[in-house]
Amino acid sequence: MKPYLIVNPASAGGRTGRHFDRIARAVRRELGDFECAFTKARGDGRNLAVEAVRAGGELVVAVGGDGTASEVIDGLLAGDGPATFGYIPRGTGGDLRRTLGWPDDPAGAARVIAAGRSRVCDLGLVELTRPDGSLERRHFANVAGFGISGRVVARMERRSGLLPGRLAFMLASARALAGWQDQPVRWRADGGPWREDRVTALSICNGRYFGGGMMVAPEARMDDGLFDVTVWKGLGLGDFALKKSMLYDGTHVRLPNTTRLRARSVEAEPLEGAEVLLDVDGEQPGRLPARFTILPGALRICAG
Repeated sequence: MKPYLIVNPASAGGRTGRHFDRIARAVRRELGDFECAFTKARGDGRNLAVEAVRAGGELVVAVGGDGTASEVIDGLLAGDGPATFGYIPRGTGGDLRRTLGWPDDPAGAARVIAAGRSRVCDLGLVELTRPDGSLERRHFANVAGFGISGRVVARMERRSGLLPGRLAFMLASARALAGWQDQPVRWRADGGPWREDRVTALSICNGRYFGGGMMVAPEARMDDGLFDVTVWKGLGLGDFALKKSMLYDGTHVRLPNTTRLRARSVEAEPLEGAEVLLDVDGEQPGRLPARFTILPGALRICAG
């Protein structure tokens, strides 16, 4: 299959665009000739993936960060074709790469794609409220959620791009938590009874990592037909400073302010007029209310 690369030149602080010739050489060594297109604005990854699938593309490769990968995956489903997803990670957070067990260098990622092995994975579908109040449906591969994670991602989208990924997320998290108060929401899983809570964050996880390497859902699998849902309450700046290692190695699940469950769907609404921001695969597309639904076996990806 001749690969079609969808490249975000602004990823990795703009280094992807500046050094694309090196990436292209690594890809060509492993995969031979390829076609490619470059994104210019948010949403281009989805649109280019739709075009690639409708033109008969069978192997579509995202070159960029988690947001680029999420857009391309969304486009593959919208294009309604049998395309396989490949990934050359070039982002800040690297969370989807960690979840997939993918190499972090272009040559290594190209070798995985060239090996020709694939697996079928679940995806999430989120129906969300955009900033202008309209509704949007989009797919996510890794983690979506709301609360402090939405605030952190909003800060990340305004960053300069000069800091390394994990450090950038840690700094954005610390700034977002300064003066933070848990937000009032009501939510339910699998159509069950509504729960009224004040939450620091509620994460709906298909993958294991978010926030630049935090292991938010240590036992999540991308092929079990279920979300792993992690709820944090009462997490403040002091907790982040003193228990940071537990967030990154997954042992936060032992803390009394962490609750876990598994579900096929989650619905959530804000209470008391709160503006509760969303984090969808490392992007901040809108706010609550929202509904999250698992789509079992929805995507074929190259196997890392």
